[in-house]
Amino acid sequence: MTNDSILSLTAFDDDALDKAFAALEQQAREAAAKIDGPEAVEAFRLEWLGRKQGRLTGVSGRWLKSAPAEAKKALGVRFNALKAKVEELLELAAGAGPNDAALKAEAIDITLPGTRRLTGAEHPITRTLNEIVSVFAALGYSVGVGPEVETDFYNFESMNFPPGHPARDTQDTLVVASQERRPQRDRLLLRTHTSPVQMRTMEQQPPPVRIVIPGKVHRNDAADATHSPIFHQVEGLCVDAHITFSDLKGTLDHAMKALFGSAVKTRFFPSFFPFTEPSADVQISCIFCGGKGCRKCKQSGWIELLGCGMVDPAVFAFAAEKQPAYDPTKVSGFAFGMGVERIAMMKYGISEIGQFYAGDVRFLGQFA
Repeated sequence: MTNDSILSLTAFDDDALDKAFAALEQQAREAAAKIDGPEAVEAFRLEWLGRKQGRLTGVSGRWLKSAPAEAKKALGVRFNALKAKVEELLELAAGAGPNDAALKAEAIDITLPGTRRLTGAEHPITRTLNEIVSVFAALGYSVGVGPEVETDFYNFESMNFPPGHPARDTQDTLVVASQERRPQRDRLLLRTHTSPVQMRTMEQQPPPVRIVIPGKVHRNDAADATHSPIFHQVEGLCVDAHITFSDLKGTLDHAMKALFGSAVKTRFFPSFFPFTEPSADVQISCIFCGGKGCRKCKQSGWIELLGCGMVDPAVFAFAAEKQPAYDPTKVSGFAFGMGVERIAMMKYGISEIGQFYAGDVRFLGQFA
């Protein structure tokens, strides 16, 4: 149907306008009722709403232009109502058509299995670190934290590594450049252990102190199967009156049994650390062979796992400069430290430390 089929209006009173627009609405309803597919929907839209040949365009051109001024407002109100009805009919026809391709595209086949969303999991290092911390938290230890970029004083000097001491060579680290004008103790470096947090904690609070310190540390080490220049440690510090080496042995024996099973045994060998005296290396009975001897424990039945010792009085002397309660003649304490990656490698049977940092989802997915 073209615009030529639109009759001209000869009267513009309300009755004439109501009859004319009612007739057009009836025609639109009858045309919409016959729509049976996408092509018919498009044909209806062009017939009624087309910008050049649409019937409403013809009504606007003929009726509105020829209407006297006093009738234009009434005619415009009825025209807008008719246009809204035609658009509504078009929308209903387009949405209700059983053959509508868009509707089919949005349909959901409820017989298909749902999309399974992958859930994340703790990284094995994070999981192991949290397990270690939880063991000591159950013993009443709180968690201490501190900066990874430390001063030479907190990282070395306050831990009884004076400048030029040969023990510094075992913890060669990465130093921030262009600090030649600074005093030695104020120069910045990446911490080699979490021990600086021990000193910072003692400076801030008097004894008793019981803390574990998890965190990332850095050393200028060549990467191989068991070493990395970046790794994680958990250190512990206990300070109070009358703390003895027996307290240290009992604490670590309990911790190793909590981490590796009640059948695990511990033994202590003399060692050297600048910040503890006496110092010891801690070994546990091999968790792979039960102490009988295997390739992983080099047939010894024991695996070296961490270091520990009684806090050196010289360390307490540094703390006493700001917190006099750490008088080495009145308090004693012990400290220990363990590598998180080493324990994770033992717990999960991992032979290459680099797998922790490679970001291989296939490897990490085993721990989900």
